Amino acid sequence: MAKKSAPKKGDKGKGAPVKKEGKKLGNLYTISGDKIEKKNRSCPKCGPGMFLGKHKNRIVCGKCQYVEFMSDKKETVAEEDNKKETDTPAEEK
Repeated sequence: MAKKSAPKKGDKGKGAPVKKEGKKLGNLYTISGDKIEKKNRSCPKCGPGMFLGKHKNRIVCGKCQYVEFMSDKKETVAEEDNKKETDTPAEEK
């Protein structure tokens, strides 16, 4: 079997792979006084040990792929319903 040699001087970017640093577990909690609180919600399927990751329009579990979509349409739909009820003219006899 051939031995792997070190990168030569002319080879740019072919060195040892850079290891990415993972998220620290301490970033998932906040400490206030005597209380420790979780920043993210836990997964309803996996249990309290797995956190849900926050994205732009959804919340996802990395283990079981559980997804909850967040939408601002709930507020606008409720406002439109209230306008329709108040704008309807009363029936005249």
